[in-house]
Amino acid sequence: MVNNIVVAIDGYSSCGKSTLAKALAKKLHFIYVDSGAMYRAVTLYFLRNQTDLSNHDLIIDALEHIDLNFHSRDYQSHILLNGEEVSDEIRQMPVSESVSLIASIKEVRKAMVRKQQKMGKSKNIVMDGRDIGTTVFPHAQVKFFMTADPKIRAERRYQELLAKGEQISLEEIFDNLAHRDFLDTTREESPLTRATDAIILDNTNLTEQEQLDFAIEKIRPFMV
Repeated sequence: MVNNIVVAIDGYSSCGKSTLAKALAKKLHFIYVDSGAMYRAVTLYFLRNQTDLSNHDLIIDALEHIDLNFHSRDYQSHILLNGEEVSDEIRQMPVSESVSLIASIKEVRKAMVRKQQKMGKSKNIVMDGRDIGTTVFPHAQVKFFMTADPKIRAERRYQELLAKGEQISLEEIFDNLAHRDFLDTTREESPLTRATDAIILDNTNLTEQEQLDFAIEKIRPFMV
């Protein structure tokens, strides 16, 4: 096996990036890093502390007081914010409604990219996010860009939140995803875009097993 293989997975919200990344990590015995969880944890911290997003100095100060750590159980990535397990809270709507805005802040992105690049220096990893193949790991051996029909994405997210007991309409989720797509693709700092060498994976009509098989086929040549 080639040492230090990096698999970069980018794409739109609720396209199943983390589902694929976790499945790949389990199948290949790689480490899974959820970059989106990092931005969500930062967002949670900013919301809790009512950080003024127009104040550069306050943003820098807040970032200096944020400590993020991952731990893994059964190939599931759990994130700690200053020692507190926040994996469930960062998936709730208040964070979802603000994460794209906060993730677009230059200082936030630079801080998270530094952390992410450090994670990928010496281990085989699968990392998913918005700018992994373009900014974080532009030289990753394998890059995927995931997409799916917006209605399918909204329905998947709706079912996920329903299972967690959250009361929200499908229309609200559809609007939230559309807003996040706009912010992600138009932000000045590391916008969501497909790397020129990324493999497009449209999973609108694919099962989880089918998309996993597709990805494994593309990764195997680098594991000899």
